[in-house]
Amino acid sequence: MSTIPLDYETLRLIWWLLLGVLLIGFAIMGGRDLGVGALLPFVARTDEERRVLLNLIGPTWEGNQVWLVLGGGAIFAAFPPLYAVSFSGFYLAMIVILLALILRPVGFKFRGKVSDPRWRTTWDWALFVGGFVPALIMGVAVGNVLLGAPFHFDDSLRIFYTGNFFQLLMPFALLSGLVSLGMIVTHGATLIMGRTAGPIAERARQLGTLSGIATIALFAIGGIWVALMNGYVVTSTIDPNAPINPLGKTVELVQGGWLRNYGLYPWMTAAPVIGFAGMALATLGLMGRYRWLAYLGSSAGIFGIVSTAGVSIFPFFLPSSSMPNAGLTLWDASSSHLTLFIMLLATVVFLPLIILYTAWVFRVMRGTVTTESLSKNPNAY
Repeated sequence: MSTIPLDYETLRLIWWLLLGVLLIGFAIMGGRDLGVGALLPFVARTDEERRVLLNLIGPTWEGNQVWLVLGGGAIFAAFPPLYAVSFSGFYLAMIVILLALILRPVGFKFRGKVSDPRWRTTWDWALFVGGFVPALIMGVAVGNVLLGAPFHFDDSLRIFYTGNFFQLLMPFALLSGLVSLGMIVTHGATLIMGRTAGPIAERARQLGTLSGIATIALFAIGGIWVALMNGYVVTSTIDPNAPINPLGKTVELVQGGWLRNYGLYPWMTAAPVIGFAGMALATLGLMGRYRWLAYLGSSAGIFGIVSTAGVSIFPFFLPSSSMPNAGLTLWDASSSHLTLFIMLLATVVFLPLIILYTAWVFRVMRGTVTTESLSKNPNAY
């Protein structure tokens, strides 16, 4: 008899939820920084204005990366088969994301070392790439999850990925990338409007309003597309407490299959509703200059949009387009019962500490960033 107080099924569901929390946490916290970076060349037109934006996110962006690191670590430890397939199959895409993210710390540190306008403009565009590219490609990755990835297992459960980087750039995946980019840019605009003043805040408000409207429209188009395209459905009986066996199920492609969960679990419809409502509130907040409404609305919109993808594909993590029954689900891609329990104990201790520390840092760094405040801070970028 097992001495672990939680059964295997419960632990698997808990870690599915925790992975969602970590990914949404990065989308909201890290998305602020990516959005500001993507807006940098368009919202700030002088060197002083660009310094305002750099100092808006400079003190906190590294802490926000913790959510991305934790998400990757959770996939590695809690869902090893998913880690093996995704990090090897999407290797080039992830390298592009990492190279773009590396431009941010380098840009922050080196931009102010030389006063030459050309030097600083070059780093400003590097910081733009560091915000624009990850926001776009992460959305493209989600689109490819919905489409299914070309991988399969052999008889000894060795994984073979048969796709390439350019196959990731399918029309639906690009649409998903634009949804991701739109929600991130809107989120960044709400932050700029809320914590800066004058022309910077006004330009961010205008661009954020446009991106908010575009995100709502693109999210709706994506929903219609998902309803018309094929989705993966597990057709065999699943034992949620059984050991992992990726080939121990049968899977079929069904038109509108990704909408099946909304009929089985009506509460899941809350995710797309929150996505639309949140982005609508963010857009209205930007139009009316309501800072907190805009920021909280965009945060809720991101929560809803990311959650929509997660609940739509449940219990799948990564379907296989070349061998459907090899698609990875929550029930056949997790670590052992004991591993999940030990990880949960560590998470119960450390995740609240991370949340408390993050809240404290943001409280200390609160307030409006202006050119006048930068002149009083010798440590400003």
